[in-house]
Amino acid sequence: MIKQAIIPLAGLGTRLLPLTSVFAKELLPINGKPGIEYILDECIDAGIKEIIFIISKKKIMIKNYFYNDIFYKNIIKRKKDPRIIAEYKKILKYKKMIKFDRRQAEFTKQIWEYLDIAVSDLRVKNGKNSYFSNRELLLKIEKKYDVDLKIVMGIWGLESAYGHRRGNINTIEALATLAFDGRRKTFFEEQLIASLRILERGDTTLVAMQGSWAGAMGHTQFIPTSYLAYSEDFNGDGFADVWSDDPSDALASTANYLNKHGWKRGQPWALEVILPNDFDYLLLGKNNKNKVTYWDSIGVRQINGDKLIDYGNSSIILPAGYKGPAFIIYDNFHVLEKYNASLAYVMGVGHLGDRIMGGQNFHKNWPKEEDALSLEEKKILQTYLLKEGYKIGKIDGMVGPNTISAIRAYQNKLGKIPDGFATKSLLMKMQ
Repeated sequence: MIKQAIIPLAGLGTRLLPLTSVFAKELLPINGKPGIEYILDECIDAGIKEIIFIISKKKIMIKNYFYNDIFYKNIIKRKKDPRIIAEYKKILKYKKMIKFDRRQAEFTKQIWEYLDIAVSDLRVKNGKNSYFSNRELLLKIEKKYDVDLKIVMGIWGLESAYGHRRGNINTIEALATLAFDGRRKTFFEEQLIASLRILERGDTTLVAMQGSWAGAMGHTQFIPTSYLAYSEDFNGDGFADVWSDDPSDALASTANYLNKHGWKRGQPWALEVILPNDFDYLLLGKNNKNKVTYWDSIGVRQINGDKLIDYGNSSIILPAGYKGPAFIIYDNFHVLEKYNASLAYVMGVGHLGDRIMGGQNFHKNWPKEEDALSLEEKKILQTYLLKEGYKIGKIDGMVGPNTISAIRAYQNKLGKIPDGFATKSLLMKMQ
């Protein structure tokens, strides 16, 4: 039985027909039969009972077979058709996208390892050069959207190395692959539909719509839904062209995104602080907000020893436990989380922007003697916490707020400093 995909393409209307025509032309006849009929015959011979369609009933359908190694190996063994073999070899490309999806640096490295790359001396130097080359543009964007230009620079630098690495993977192919893979099926299906709407609207072409393996596009790696909601035609040419060599539209779109999510110009994203020796570590956490007067009253100080400046309600976090730097974070920190929820990413963007504009490196050293937990070890740690009765949500190997809170509660129960840092020594104690 041939079944159509769950992706609801019907609502996009007949203007999608040029897209399907493009894909259809790529599938030539095989062994004297129309390509689609040949593939269907091979499916029947191989015992395939369900076919998933994603964009068209011709080209993209075949790409979904790339995941069925046995099917293609059978075809190669029995038919040895060079065009089928060429299609099969593309499986390496699509499997690589899925591999990247499971190994994002901000989730697999220790935070100091990530920051060493994200805020390297070379990236800071290139950021300063890019700032001076685009200073007039950046000042105009800062003024119009009321967003500090340094944070736009931080995002630009981290996402595409100031436009030099925007990605060369077809966005439709990337999103169709990851939607089919299913780990984040709903998210990537939504992005796939949005990318088709962008094409339908005529903002770019199928060939020009390129980006990362995850479907993020342009200088600041906008995902398609964000493009539809926040993209800006800053240079006035009639298109919000985030893919162009000209970064104007992309940088303005990013500033517009931050503005719409509540960015407060002049407020830091975070500042490194000194904690008092008798600090109560149970006060930690992004969601435990207090007034600056409270943090002052218990002895939290700026890195130079001065009292804190009042930038609004704030929280204290320890990204690498009590042995590493401490930070006071503000509302702008949470705005950056809307762009990318990873703690490492937020710190990378914020710190890079600060360094480009002359800020200093962090004062306290990172505890680099601590080895990073593997994804599997993080899942084991979460499993133990779950068995102990802590609410951590899904066991996924991602050490998010729920897991950190559970670790802190468990550490407190053991009489340890409840800093919430997931370490190998903690896992060994659990085992």
